[in-house]
Amino acid sequence: MLQRIAEIAETIQERVIADRRDFHQHAETGWCEFRTASLVARRLADLGYEVHAGRAVLRDEDRMGLPAPEVLEQRWQRALGQGGDAGFLDAVRGGFTGVVGILRGGDGPTVALRFDMDALDLSESQSPDHRPAREGFASLNPEAMHACGHDAHTAIGLGTAETLMRLKDEVRGTVKLVFQPAEEGVRGAKAMVGAGVMDDVDILLSHHLYSGWELGELDPGRGGFLATTKFDAFLTGAPAHAGGRPNDGKNALLAAATAVLNLHAIPRHKEGTTRINVGRLVAGSGRNVVPAQAHLVIETRGASTELNDYMYDYALRILEAAAAMHDCTLQIRPMGAAQSASSDPQLAERIVKIAHAVGDFSPRAAEGGGGSEDVTYMMSRVQERGGQAVNIGIGAGSGAGGHHTAEFDIDERALLLAVKLLSAATLDLVRG
Repeated sequence: MLQRIAEIAETIQERVIADRRDFHQHAETGWCEFRTASLVARRLADLGYEVHAGRAVLRDEDRMGLPAPEVLEQRWQRALGQGGDAGFLDAVRGGFTGVVGILRGGDGPTVALRFDMDALDLSESQSPDHRPAREGFASLNPEAMHACGHDAHTAIGLGTAETLMRLKDEVRGTVKLVFQPAEEGVRGAKAMVGAGVMDDVDILLSHHLYSGWELGELDPGRGGFLATTKFDAFLTGAPAHAGGRPNDGKNALLAAATAVLNLHAIPRHKEGTTRINVGRLVAGSGRNVVPAQAHLVIETRGASTELNDYMYDYALRILEAAAAMHDCTLQIRPMGAAQSASSDPQLAERIVKIAHAVGDFSPRAAEGGGGSEDVTYMMSRVQERGGQAVNIGIGAGSGAGGHHTAEFDIDERALLLAVKLLSAATLDLVRG
């Protein structure tokens, strides 16, 4: 079986690389992955998968951090002009950019594989030292760049889809390929969980490529992801002449400043890591006008969901008190969230054995991060229902810039490694 997987992977290697470069060149940010999602859906359908897209796989009220409607429509029109698939573009219009492909092979467990698709709000380097720029596949879209490898993840998903379909007679259960929007800002997974995408899943495999690791380094059960809540706070007061009638004003900037200083003074918790950051504060309109509006961009994090809740609840009390002090109103807008979760050790050990049989992988010591990942919603849902889940780290070192930088790149040999590992793991697990 492993030999057949390797042979198939070799035959599709050039297409997988071409897919990665195509997605990289047409980078689309969260909830705007219209071209990407429509092309993924079309490929899955052409391969013979049962395809569900759009509202069927995303619960509307659980979508967080949506761009403005006019932005969504402009990006949809751009996708149409950049070669998005007309047959699926309508299904994903309005920011419903999720896709699920299903391969049914009779009685047996349901194994899901999750692939994120979105790019970052970042302008890509045009330096000749940057390989995508030098070789002509740097992002064409302003302030959108695949600087975290999700273009590669999507291409790996399609390569795995083709490999598994060619070996469909070996499938003794159900395979679900889950292509998720809006991982950046931890905005998309909760909506797919809310739509029930994980409710029948027995085993979940997710993965991430890491440019800072040596090619083929493997962490089969990553954990240490911090639970997080991303939210915006809007304070509204009343304007007044700052010199003539300052007492008539209600100073939203002062309320915001009061909040910021106290937010960063929240006592940390003895049970584990807790963090908060106010990343942006915009307020006021003019030198001689009492500021009537303020906007704060905030995040909390915690080593567990409970610790993050402690920080978030404390932050809300501070914001409410600061607003009351200056007679302002407060509005909170959720922008993203992720839970804490851990990979199942038993499943991680099984992945190690499969990787050893596949070859070309080397172990990497487990390490904690400090970052967050919204696949934790999916992992937790599967685990709550008695299933198992892992997040697999795969080295894709290239010596290029780090994640979330304008110079980010990967060693594209990692694409084939991931396709082989995920295909082999799926076929091993789907038999129970």
